[in-house]
Amino acid sequence: MFWPLKPTFIDRCKELNGYDCEKLWGAFEQAYVGRDPRKVPTAAYTPFTDAVNFNAEPNKLMFWSRTKDVVHAFTEKKKDCFLTVEDTALGYMLDGLTWCGKEGSTKTFRKIGCPGWEENNAVGSFWKRVSAAFADAACGDVTVMLNGDIDTPFNPTSVFASIEMKGFDSSRVKSLTVVLVTRKSAVTTCTNASLKDLQRELKPGITYNCKDVTEAKLQECSSNPGCGACW
Repeated sequence: MFWPLKPTFIDRCKELNGYDCEKLWGAFEQAYVGRDPRKVPTAAYTPFTDAVNFNAEPNKLMFWSRTKDVVHAFTEKKKDCFLTVEDTALGYMLDGLTWCGKEGSTKTFRKIGCPGWEENNAVGSFWKRVSAAFADAACGDVTVMLNGDIDTPFNPTSVFASIEMKGFDSSRVKSLTVVLVTRKSAVTTCTNASLKDLQRELKPGITYNCKDVTEAKLQECSSNPGCGACW
């Protein structure tokens, strides 16, 4: 089934200001149009990430894994303090959307007819590429929200573990703070074995910190003005 993705992309792009939205669309579209939807390499989106040319302010980047709703509820109110990839031009225009191309077609297809999340599909490759670009821009103190309600908050196959954390440049990233978000009864704490793995995999020179924080405390803190510590 076909219906246009471009109007949504362009409308979101215009909200960001300062971009040639037609140029960004062209850089994005060329990655997958006319391709087998299961054979879109991450590198196909490099013209898009190059066109966005994202540069981060120090200490503002917020990464996440298995905490999407919580982290975005937080950054929605704290955008002057923290940004996820979906809050930036790298991810905002395509957040929550599905698309693919088809061999021999110049059209963009959405949802129906597109493969699910699998290796080298159009959507998965996009998020891997923009996540790598987001991590590459990290500098100063960076933060990641992980899920304290599951047994393995640091999953080695997650995008954060397999792409983003590996992309941190230790000459520019000073520290990584894990914010382990829990509800009423925590399944894990900062002593979790998977977080020990995270520490071992973190590049030398990057300081590690971990804080246990309840979701209720995050919600309360996000309503307070300014960028004071919430953990």
